[in-house]
Amino acid sequence: MVSVVLSTFNQPLWLELVLLGYKYQTIRDFEIIVADDGSDQRTQAVIERYRQEVPFSLKHVYHPDMGFRKCAILNKSLLESTSEYVIFSDGDLIPRMDFVAVHLQMRRPGRFLSGGTVRLPLDLSRRIGKEEIGSGICFERTWLEENGLKRSFKNNKLTSKGLKAKLLNCLTPAGATWNGGNASAWKKDIFEVGGFDERLRYGGEDREFGERLERAGIRGRQVRYSAVTLHLDHPRDYVHIPEREYNRQVRRANKRNGTVRTQYGLNNYKD
Repeated sequence: MVSVVLSTFNQPLWLELVLLGYKYQTIRDFEIIVADDGSDQRTQAVIERYRQEVPFSLKHVYHPDMGFRKCAILNKSLLESTSEYVIFSDGDLIPRMDFVAVHLQMRRPGRFLSGGTVRLPLDLSRRIGKEEIGSGICFERTWLEENGLKRSFKNNKLTSKGLKAKLLNCLTPAGATWNGGNASAWKKDIFEVGGFDERLRYGGEDREFGERLERAGIRGRQVRYSAVTLHLDHPRDYVHIPEREYNRQVRRANKRNGTVRTQYGLNNYKD
């Protein structure tokens, strides 16, 4: 019914918790493709172990570590997907039990979905394990705030359902931009814009993809208070200011030129 693409790089402990989150989803008719940007053997070991435990198809798409190449591994993973609809997330984002179901329920033709996350501090991230995920207590606002989550209006993501979630999705000042940690789209729309631009490194590469979808007439739909994840904390050694500036230059040029389809994406994999 749906493909879930999870990007990861050398975060095997967090990936294990994330896969547990998908094990307890309210629906089971999906596949997961781990888009591995060059991790060491620890990640392979986690995937092999969980293939025996989860009720869904679990694939591993890998390329060697040559620096941050998330866009390339996402494109390669798209080519391995078997569904018409694709959810994108990361290997450090635990999905709430209704995560996949919400993306499926809220999808619409000609739209992509933009979901949300609750960012956890490192100490709280380390408190979450199999029991907390299996019981769902790690998504209870009271439990999280008692264990170190800073109180914030944004924590309403954890308690919003039905009409409350619908209202907050409409009222939030945050734009419905493409958020690579929690977003989904029809595969035909993704291929229409050529997938992800593989020239780009960390910093705005997700936004660039969403901007091309928008120029193709595929508008974002806000679901940040409906499709919810927990973001496990970790260092980001791959952040480099010059690369972020290069990405901004590409985005500005694409906007100026009205670029819809990148020539540096899925075109690279044509026979």
